[in-house]
Amino acid sequence: MTTPPDARDRAIRVLLADDQTLVRAAFAMLVESAPDMAVVGQAGNGREAVELARTERADVVVMDIRMPGTDGIEATRLIASDEDLAGVKVLVLTTYDTDENVVEALRSGAAGFLVKDTRPAELLAAIRTVAGGEALLSPGPTARLIARVLRAPGPAPTPAALDPLSDREREVLTLVARGLNNMEIADALALSPLTAKTHVSRIMGKLGIRDRAQLVIVAYESGLVVAGDHAP
Repeated sequence: MTTPPDARDRAIRVLLADDQTLVRAAFAMLVESAPDMAVVGQAGNGREAVELARTERADVVVMDIRMPGTDGIEATRLIASDEDLAGVKVLVLTTYDTDENVVEALRSGAAGFLVKDTRPAELLAAIRTVAGGEALLSPGPTARLIARVLRAPGPAPTPAALDPLSDREREVLTLVARGLNNMEIADALALSPLTAKTHVSRIMGKLGIRDRAQLVIVAYESGLVVAGDHAP
């Protein structure tokens, strides 16, 4: 089903980036079947994805990691660093949820990731989630993957990175890193949802971070959250 012309202006504008033509075609059919989405472009590599994100005013780029030439990680970095593309969200696709490149993609500015064998409804829900400004950070694969990779030997944690945060903001950041959304954070800390959202926004501003996925990275790298921590 094709999105009617008059609805396309209100729809989530989705750009598909994958080097496999059949995969792109399948995703395009799925996305176009949703009444609130429209496919505005398809790219076979990262460089094309960056160019189309700009020319087609995409809201969400569904980005494969492994592509020839400019891969999905570099393309994500280019999109995230371009002020003209500040409103573009990147949803990374990977073949396996153990792909350590996912962490690098999140560091580069991706709003979350999905494995390619995810159910169709989950892909559509993920696109809506990142388009709405949330990160795809359910308590599961993303947090587990980040915890596993950042648990490996490397530089010592740098808690000083969190010095600008108040005690309450550190509490909120901890819950974000454990995969809680704003409503769940509000319930856990006896706050209103609006107050929880305000705390998250202030944390991003103080740390110079653009989305929740990068907040998770910072929480683990700083030692605020460690592997094995669980949400209440």
